[in-house]
Amino acid sequence: MSAGPAADRTRPAEQPRSVDLDITGMTCASCSGRIEKKLNRLDGVEATVNLPLNSARVTAGPDVTDEQLTAAVEKAGYSATVRAPMAPGRGPEVVDYDPRHLRPRLIGSAILGLPVVVISMGMGLGIPGWQWLVAALSLPVVTWGAWPFYTAAYKAARGRSTTMDTLVSVGVIIATVVSLTALARAAAAGHLWHIPHNYHVWFEAAVAIIVFLLTGRLIEERAKGRATEALRELLSLGATEVRVIRDDGEVEVPIENLAAGEVFRVRPGEKVATDGEVVSGHSAVDESMLTGESVPVEVGPGDTVTGATINTSGSLTVRATRVGAETTLAQMAELVTRAQTGKPPVQRLADRISAVFVPIVFVIAAATLLIWGLAAGSWSGGLIAATTVLIIACPCALGLATPTAVAVSSGRGSQLGILVSGPEVMESTRRLDTIVLDKTGTVTEGRMQVTESQLTDNDLAVAAAVEGHSEHPIAQAVAAAVPAEQRGAVEISDFANIPGGGVRANASTASGTAHEVLIGRPDLLREHGIDVPAAEVPDLPATIVAVGIDGRFAGCIAVADALKDSAIAAIKQLRELGLEPILLTGDNVRVAEAVASEVGIERVHADVRPDGKVEVVSALQAEGRSVAMVGDGVNDAAALTQADIGLAMGSGTDTAIAASDITLVRDDLAQIPQAIRLSRRTLAIIRGNLFWAFAYNTAAIPVAALGLLNPMIAGAAMALSSVFVVLNSLRLLRFR
Repeated sequence: MSAGPAADRTRPAEQPRSVDLDITGMTCASCSGRIEKKLNRLDGVEATVNLPLNSARVTAGPDVTDEQLTAAVEKAGYSATVRAPMAPGRGPEVVDYDPRHLRPRLIGSAILGLPVVVISMGMGLGIPGWQWLVAALSLPVVTWGAWPFYTAAYKAARGRSTTMDTLVSVGVIIATVVSLTALARAAAAGHLWHIPHNYHVWFEAAVAIIVFLLTGRLIEERAKGRATEALRELLSLGATEVRVIRDDGEVEVPIENLAAGEVFRVRPGEKVATDGEVVSGHSAVDESMLTGESVPVEVGPGDTVTGATINTSGSLTVRATRVGAETTLAQMAELVTRAQTGKPPVQRLADRISAVFVPIVFVIAAATLLIWGLAAGSWSGGLIAATTVLIIACPCALGLATPTAVAVSSGRGSQLGILVSGPEVMESTRRLDTIVLDKTGTVTEGRMQVTESQLTDNDLAVAAAVEGHSEHPIAQAVAAAVPAEQRGAVEISDFANIPGGGVRANASTASGTAHEVLIGRPDLLREHGIDVPAAEVPDLPATIVAVGIDGRFAGCIAVADALKDSAIAAIKQLRELGLEPILLTGDNVRVAEAVASEVGIERVHADVRPDGKVEVVSALQAEGRSVAMVGDGVNDAAALTQADIGLAMGSGTDTAIAASDITLVRDDLAQIPQAIRLSRRTLAIIRGNLFWAFAYNTAAIPVAALGLLNPMIAGAAMALSSVFVVLNSLRLLRFR
């Protein structure tokens, strides 16, 4: 029976989908603002356009088609294509924007433009009719060289908008037309080869503007490449081929053909093809390219390995658990891409200003022309002043101020193992004053270790051998305190778990001596007739394990969750950044306060259930605090979401990572202050960029309107403002 309309009505509502668009033709903030406005006018669409990456991230409802999205962009005067979804075996891709199409125009314009500027500035250098010579040299520059600006301005005009290219195009065309008109008037007056100076030409201004702008555009395009260089490097880490083990032997296939569940071989020196679990073999895996940790990690059967890491020694057989977009590498790249696409509130303000800036500039230019012509009687001077206003006011630096800094920062962060979900998060770090840290797995290692032992070496070896037969974490901690070869020298028989927290077994040492062993809580040993003096039970913030051998009390072992090496220094750095650290844990008050005291935390919330963690964060926010939450477990996910900023340790669960705003790839607490410093540094760079762009335009327009600025100098200054913003952003590549 086929499904009818009734069946359709029972389907769940389709969720909004994310679409990435590659956009061509954008040159300034007005372009990106225009496209963003057109896209957001569609029902159910939220779009963010990124100028340096020539892309848009769109969240669209189920009824919005790809064709509607691209049509909206084309209506704004630009071109767009929908980026193909990731193939099952591959992660995200970075579009490489090649600036080489600008290079021939720049070289040709510079070769022709240099003599134009030299001859014009030297008032002809004694060459008869030099104005005709510079006109002939200038025409290829103001036509072919400036063609990218004209086509962009035409597309904007077709979409009923104005952009930076509109200003440039109008300015260059006016300077050229005025100059050609002056030559025509001189020729009509009989001044063919000896043209009086009152027939002024401005070819050098038009040519210099084009050369400067092409230079600036080329530098900007290269900077876009550098801004995404870290992401390209990240994606290039992945393996391209994988050696899959099948019934007919090992077969080398492209990585995109690998499916989850398949088993593959990793030889010494090779990259691990994808995330998986070791089936057989022992080796050391170099994870430095993903985590920054230089010491290789020992792995064996049952251990997990991450795709793109390098197998340094032994041969491994691995079962693929995640492939393509699900791998750690792909998810890291997706976080970086998402971060580069968003905008903080400070940039959204700049976008709104730049959207109305170009029309205002045209009004100022027209007013300049009229005032000069009507009040001063100098229409030619007014025309030059108005042209200079158009050129100097181009708001391209505004459009580059935030996206370039964010792109460089997120790329640098990925190199350091810091993945920020978006620039909004960077801005939020400025307001943080409180940071709540989960204890287990964040401040501590998250695994039990023996911190103190009263047993002799022989008795400890016997106890460890017995505990090695138990799966309990505390028992495994005791077993791990003794080398495997020493435990192996003790034979265990009649092993049994005792309800209530203990184990018993018979143990035979290498000398042939047999022992009856009982291990558990001190009270458990007392219940079995073994005298455990209260004075010999250590008063420590740890789990106390008592050991009885042949009916006598052999001593106690203290087992606790050890601090991470970087914990004390990290807490100190957080305080230096102006944040109050608070410890939050489900552990008992005694243990929590001991850990807090050791790392230098004064405020502790202990015995907190998972749902109580959200209440603690909410209560702090109710006090007027801006709260960051750091965690690594499923039970931290809700609190990470509730906090103003959530930070997940990379060793944590997928749920915690998905709920966080910042993911720290390395399991290192020192990355927390580093992430906050990087975010704040990025915000400072953004603010500096925006201040420069606004201050430059605000100061330059009146100077140009008064006729105190040569159009050629205006073109150079406008190009240099964009170059300054880009170079200032690239300083983040040196962040340590």
